[in-house]
Amino acid sequence: MDPLRVALDMFEPADETEARDVARLRALTGADPWSRTHPLHATASAIVVHPGTGRLLLRWHPRLDGWFQVGGHGDPGESDPWEIAHREAREETGLVDLTALTPALDRRPVQVVVVAVPAAGDEAAHEHADIRYAFATRSPDAVRAESAAAALRWFTFADARATITEPNLLVLIDRVERASSTAA
Repeated sequence: MDPLRVALDMFEPADETEARDVARLRALTGADPWSRTHPLHATASAIVVHPGTGRLLLRWHPRLDGWFQVGGHGDPGESDPWEIAHREAREETGLVDLTALTPALDRRPVQVVVVAVPAAGDEAAHEHADIRYAFATRSPDAVRAESAAAALRWFTFADARATITEPNLLVLIDRVERASSTAA
């Protein structure tokens, strides 16, 4: 069975906009939805939480000039959004103990959203259909940025909300905070 389809089947859109985004992503599942050659392609990302302190980890994205969740594109041959988000989170944070934030969120997306990506260099403007998860770590001090340009920072949920301007990311943070309160 296709892991992307399974993930989408597990997800319940919260509103009409999210339902439309899921439908657009479902329409990609006949081709290679992860191919960066399509103007709309799948990506996978996650918010990492340290339940012991109630903080979440965000990554500085220089291209977007802001703090965002970790994650990104699938590598050739990858098709499981959970595995892609997990690999990307490990690579971008150095954290090797990442697990689902709660048992109920094991392999279950927290959010599915289509986001516009501006043109940069030789890359045309395009869209990401992002499948988003919530991970937990017990080792917040083990965090290591993959590069100096991709700084990492632990935020309280309140500080993250005060820093973030992207509306869909604020929705993700709210959902992860609600889920983390059940994990504590």
